[in-house]
Amino acid sequence: MTAPVEPYPAFAARLTAGGIISDPWIEGRPRFRPEPLVLAPDEQRALYLAAEEMAVAWNEVSLLCSEDPALAARFLGLSDVQMALWLSSAPHWHGIARADVFFTADGPRVCELNCDTPSGEAEAVLLNRASPRPGHADPNAALPARFCGLIETVARRLHPPGGRPLSVGIIYPTEMPEDLSMILLYRQWLEERGALVTLGSPFNLRRFGGGAAGLFDTPCDLFVRHYKTDWWTERRPVWKDVAEVPDPEPLSDQLAIILGSALAGRCAVVNPFGAVVPQNKRAMALMWERMDLFSARAQHAIRRYLPETVRLERLRPATLLREREQWVLKSDYGCEGDEVVIGAETDAATWAGCVDAARPGRFIAQRRFEPVRDRDGALANHGVYLIAGEAAGLYTRVSAGSTDRHALSAPVLVREETRA
Repeated sequence: MTAPVEPYPAFAARLTAGGIISDPWIEGRPRFRPEPLVLAPDEQRALYLAAEEMAVAWNEVSLLCSEDPALAARFLGLSDVQMALWLSSAPHWHGIARADVFFTADGPRVCELNCDTPSGEAEAVLLNRASPRPGHADPNAALPARFCGLIETVARRLHPPGGRPLSVGIIYPTEMPEDLSMILLYRQWLEERGALVTLGSPFNLRRFGGGAAGLFDTPCDLFVRHYKTDWWTERRPVWKDVAEVPDPEPLSDQLAIILGSALAGRCAVVNPFGAVVPQNKRAMALMWERMDLFSARAQHAIRRYLPETVRLERLRPATLLREREQWVLKSDYGCEGDEVVIGAETDAATWAGCVDAARPGRFIAQRRFEPVRDRDGALANHGVYLIAGEAAGLYTRVSAGSTDRHALSAPVLVREETRA
């Protein structure tokens, strides 16, 4: 007998009862799908393998750009301040990331890696907790401990265990509510482990004696950075027909505080500011255009998992117009569907306008692939969380088209293997 389907308002009430998630609706429509998406164990393994193998390739991008900074400056097109962020951290870039992976008829495809300010952790963890099912495992059950273990490991050289509480500052755009649930959950996880947590924006950074840095009146041993690297630096529009932003200058004073403290060995930053290199989507073009620079293992992963990706300026406009349905345009630092144009979902005139308006040196063209769809025609974007390069959980969003703010976040469970 099939269990009755829980009405969405009742599910939303259960999900928000803990006070972390407060927005189960978006523009009057549900944000979540209560029904879990169930994976077979081999499907989970395939997703995790794709993400971990591609993380090796992104790490090699960082090593290559550390050995030859000209790759970062010329190939990726980093600005002066972005280069300063990279050189202050190179080759370190990783702490927690999320690889977006889709199933296709030919296996998993990784379309990008958010290794700068990956989000969705609150939805991933709390949706699964709200949707238990006998005989199914929660792939996110260990994510809190894995994340806190990362923070404690990075902080250990600055704050040996056994003394005062670890002081953690979480830096995020306080004027934007989109990721507040994740920030609150991070604080909860860390405080449950005994840490002192202070929340603030870059504008709340302060200097303390001996080169220390902190938020408000609290010195911090470690900062969890959820403020995008390209927001700390020069802000430049990616479209030629868009006006300059009103405040394009980098956050030089704030960077001087946090980078000065980090370089003096008085604090650590997770994710490191070096994420500015692998977060740049032109790094995926580097993998394809200069595959000869990569190890045999990375080359195999790139060919198997990453759709062909080239710098936009390498393709003739006539080719892009003729092959519109085969390509996707992505800006260097756009995320969560922003500044992404899918040729197959765009009319010819709009596509031609986007190709013409894209600023040189800021875009890639990525070969479009066809994800597997379910019986209702929906596709699933499986966000594989990586912590220190190892898969640690899943954040799945379901949509009819591209993954944007209207995609439904869904619980994802793994069917337990039966033993003979």
